[in-house]
Amino acid sequence: MPLGHRLEIGLGMKEGDKKVDAYLASGVEDINGWKIGSWFGNQAFYDGDWLKRAAGAKGGIYGNDSVEATYPLTRHDGDGKPLDGSEANYTLTFAKGEMPPVNAFWSVTMYDGKTQLLIKNPIDRYLINSPMLPDLKTNDDGSLTLYIQNKSPGAEKESNWLPAPDGPIYLVMRLYWPKTEAPSILPAGKGSWAPPPVTKAAAE
Repeated sequence: MPLGHRLEIGLGMKEGDKKVDAYLASGVEDINGWKIGSWFGNQAFYDGDWLKRAAGAKGGIYGNDSVEATYPLTRHDGDGKPLDGSEANYTLTFAKGEMPPVNAFWSVTMYDGKTQLLIKNPIDRYLINSPMLPDLKTNDDGSLTLYIQNKSPGAEKESNWLPAPDGPIYLVMRLYWPKTEAPSILPAGKGSWAPPPVTKAAAE
């Protein structure tokens, strides 16, 4: 293939990727730094919209319809600053009685912000989910804090540690079979329940 054709294809791919990213950022609600919307569904949902299909594939391929699962995702803290495990430690705290409202189960999964791949880590932990609750430590007020950072937060907090990359962070919350009665995340991005912000931890 002539070099000129290859260059044109490369430029087209970059432009297409920009359009997909722009689509993912549009049509969703930004709630405490989390992007919440609906990118997944059946053939009728996409209705021949190839940009929507590409956005769904990049946002999280094989996702479910929002009534089956809703997927808040973020690359930013609650102040809108990019999450980066090489620059800061973070926390995610669910107040007492304000866990994700689901009929099935929920999870928070950590990905490398550059590749969107899972991150190899010393405790082989890639997510924290509701089945793990009996093994997690709650705070004195009954809230639950997850420690999102590259290095261990220490033995006392390690049960709640979600290992982060030494660089950009990409987090996805999965809410399977979200409840429809209040509090609820449904309709996606407009419900009465909001995921708490990821917060930069105070320096010790």
